[in-house]
Amino acid sequence: MKPLAVRHHYAFSDYVDLEQASNVRHEYFQGEIYAMAGGTPDHAALCLAFGAELREKLKGDRCRAFSADLRIRVLASGLATYPDVSVVCGPLERDPESRTTVTNPTVVVEVLSPSTEEYDRGDKFELYKQMPSLKEYVLVSFRDPVIQVWRRNSDGAWLQEEARSGARVRLLSLGCEIAVDDVYRDGLDDANGTR
Repeated sequence: MKPLAVRHHYAFSDYVDLEQASNVRHEYFQGEIYAMAGGTPDHAALCLAFGAELREKLKGDRCRAFSADLRIRVLASGLATYPDVSVVCGPLERDPESRTTVTNPTVVVEVLSPSTEEYDRGDKFELYKQMPSLKEYVLVSFRDPVIQVWRRNSDGAWLQEEARSGARVRLLSLGCEIAVDDVYRDGLDDANGTR
């Protein structure tokens, strides 16, 4: 008979200490620490492209775009993770347990992948929704030039808007639009890893 796997319950402070000493990123939720998978060339290119477009649109604005190096924590659920791109409008609100963790993104962007798509669209989105500051959640497809925006309306309901090649994605909370074709300018690799 095989012994049962031993599960550890880590405090958030243990997780922060691990992250400071680690050369790989981890996600934290309900006392568990999960290694985050590395990205593909397409994933990395789409993250950079979307972030660069946002940065350009936000020049001189009160909002600031951040790369996947910024850790976000959902205080209501305890989730700590690294969105592919995030935007904070106004002063940064820091986690009371970690000055390097921010708790008030206005926009969170996740570039989907085969291994994360279900989580990003489902459980992770449900956790992100618990952040009062979050106004828009953006999903960038890895398959086709399609960008979806989930937007919180005035009564708290989340409504979805989609933009495809030839259109512009609207980020109402930031007062800007981004051309889908600009994000996908360099194209997507096919399944064999070639253009």
